[in-house]
Amino acid sequence: AKEKKKTILGIFFKKTSIMIDNIFLKHHISPNHPESPDRIRFIQEALITNKINNNIKINHKKNVQKWIKTVHTESHYQSIKKKYPLAYSVSEAAVKACLTAVDETMKGDSTNVFCATRPPGHHALNTGKEEGFCYFNNIAITAKYLQQYYKIKKILIVDWDYHHGNGTQDIFYDDNTVLFFSTHDQYAYPGTGSPEKKGISKGKGYNINIHLPCGTNDQKIVKIFKDILIPESDRFKPDMVLISAGFDSKKNDPLGCFEISDNGFIELTKIVMDISKKYSNDRLISILEGGYNLKGNADAVIAHIKTLNNLV
Repeated sequence: AKEKKKTILGIFFKKTSIMIDNIFLKHHISPNHPESPDRIRFIQEALITNKINNNIKINHKKNVQKWIKTVHTESHYQSIKKKYPLAYSVSEAAVKACLTAVDETMKGDSTNVFCATRPPGHHALNTGKEEGFCYFNNIAITAKYLQQYYKIKKILIVDWDYHHGNGTQDIFYDDNTVLFFSTHDQYAYPGTGSPEKKGISKGKGYNINIHLPCGTNDQKIVKIFKDILIPESDRFKPDMVLISAGFDSKKNDPLGCFEISDNGFIELTKIVMDISKKYSNDRLISILEGGYNLKGNADAVIAHIKTLNNLV
């Protein structure tokens, strides 16, 4: 009986894991830039306050150069390494964190993982420079790793960042094995994300952009997820679910104008979890993107993590 209890507690404890590391306290584009190491520092403090300590360690020995180059060109990779050496090392660590999270879920050691990483990644293209605070596209690399290393066929990427994930869109625009679903303000940076952009060739219909106006609240975005994401996911039937978790879509973010609350993110998380439960054996990886109100971002992250762990 004692051993059984230990096993049950072990499963519960490992349900949701957190990928966080002090390396993400390094690198700052410029003094007072909103994409700050304090974003991680505030999350670390919130985790302590909420007694959430189920952290896992990055496999820093993991060679990710090959996987970065499944998404980025050699010239982009070398340019980032040369122009921004510190940003390169931190961005590479973010990729290592995300791929370690994949290993964790695929081995069954965790059902889902939240990656508290920075810098963000969903704007990263192949320009050889920083794009929208991003250097390497973490979530796209994660998807390629799942497909090529673990032979996962179909992947759903849900991006609820206030800004459109143009880099992710471009990478999978002609690909019918990745369903990209993004809610955003198409008139904000980078000015992409028109609902008319649906994909090309065999990828047509697998790129779903939803423009939402300033003032978008919980009710409006939750309705979009229920009315559009759920039926599209039922059509696609993903083998794995990934979230570009940008919390700059929260109320009072300095770079956004949506009105989403922590309760809104709880509802969005539950919807995506239901999809992963139905199609991907509960497996889900969530990766931090934007979120620049330091306390607001940390509070939303905690609400998201607690939901992933079935604590709300």
